[in-house]
Amino acid sequence: MMFRGRAVLTFVLLGMFASSILTLTIVGSPEAGVQATSAAVSSTAPGSSLSKDDLKKLSTTFELISSKYLSQVDHDKLMNGAIHGMVNALEDPFTSYMDAQEAKQFDDTIHSSFQGIGAEVSLESGKVTIVSPIKGSPAEKAGLRANDVILTVNGEPLDGLTLTQAVVKIRGPKGTQAKLGVVRTGLTEAIEVIVVRDDIPVETVYGEMVNDTVGKIEIRQFATNTAVRFKEELTRLETKGMKSLIIDVRNNPGGLLPVVVDISENFVAKGKPILQIEDRDGKRAPTLSNGTTAGKQLPVAVLINNGSASASEILAGVFKDTGLGKLVGEKTFGKGTVQMTFEKEMGDGSNIKMTTYKWLTPKGTWIHKTGIEPDVKVDQPAYYHVMPFSKKNELTVDANSDEVKSLQVMLEGLGFKPGRTDGYFSQQTAEVLKQYQNSRSLPATGVANIATMESLENDIITLLKSPANDAQLQEAIRLLNP
Repeated sequence: MMFRGRAVLTFVLLGMFASSILTLTIVGSPEAGVQATSAAVSSTAPGSSLSKDDLKKLSTTFELISSKYLSQVDHDKLMNGAIHGMVNALEDPFTSYMDAQEAKQFDDTIHSSFQGIGAEVSLESGKVTIVSPIKGSPAEKAGLRANDVILTVNGEPLDGLTLTQAVVKIRGPKGTQAKLGVVRTGLTEAIEVIVVRDDIPVETVYGEMVNDTVGKIEIRQFATNTAVRFKEELTRLETKGMKSLIIDVRNNPGGLLPVVVDISENFVAKGKPILQIEDRDGKRAPTLSNGTTAGKQLPVAVLINNGSASASEILAGVFKDTGLGKLVGEKTFGKGTVQMTFEKEMGDGSNIKMTTYKWLTPKGTWIHKTGIEPDVKVDQPAYYHVMPFSKKNELTVDANSDEVKSLQVMLEGLGFKPGRTDGYFSQQTAEVLKQYQNSRSLPATGVANIATMESLENDIITLLKSPANDAQLQEAIRLLNP
């Protein structure tokens, strides 16, 4: 989540610019940020400047490499490498250095429209890890999920690259393919996922009535105009007879702090805290609501999952701590630090984004790496989490693999009974697959060829699109309209 002055949007997306997880970041000077920010800024720590000996050591190293190293070296490459080394020594995946070219790309993502696969990433233990695919994006449609690890792009390994360098390999023009080597928790082998790059949706708010009295507003990102659109949809649904509200921030990677504050102010009474910010010295300052005296008097359920990060967690924390609503779904991602960017200070077009603060819930809970637990835990059906088929080989009896497991989970979700979902292609699995193939007018061979795999994937996508199969949504409706 970012701001330059009052508000600046930066989507940390694959196919855009990804410097780390989309988190609470202050871009530029903090004095124009939320009201908590100025109180939370610490001065430079005593003794933090470089001594003459430090400067001499760095200068000597630079001169030795420049004059003695076997090959000629590029001046800028050495300087950038030195800064990367200092930043990497922090061992903080959310602090990063951008050279002038990368910083320009960063600025372009703030002010331009983008094409890519639409998934936010962070660098965890040196691995490019998906925080969340954007809803409706190519990444989501291809079956990518939060915590998937991307190992390769079009056959090129990502090991040893900075996050920016990795994303450069992933991004590309609309219509082109990114062949991603992906590992998912619980699976024993990597699988190739083909994602066709596309325009990333800029609309962030979607509202609808799910029945006569319950409305739902889905927030896909917290962008510049999201608070305005939220208010518009809230008003529109109220005119349609809405008596209770579902706010859906599942797989929402975050966005702008002022925006989530503005949305929260619809519900949090004036003068009540929405979040707190804590500096390096442990000093805390609250961000207080400027809303109405009482706030909206609507029963609210907030849908969350492990792809709900940053600003989404701030919103979830508001409802959790104030008791203004119930959280339904799965534990959130767990991102509770704040970053600032220092472009002006660098002076040459480069930029450093650095962790400077923590953010905490209204009651002072730091959710970093722990996430926020739902009030009502609801797991989605198993087919929500299956990987797509690589389609490199047919699946036959006696095969034992993660792809067979996906096959079995898909069949189970579609109402067929393979008898097991452990990845072993048994004779019963083959017989049930024949039943499925017959039902879809496919040759009933009991072998999963490409046509069968594509048919299964399309059927699962149809299931995923149906609200009736969304266990978390249905539970939220039941809570609000028993």
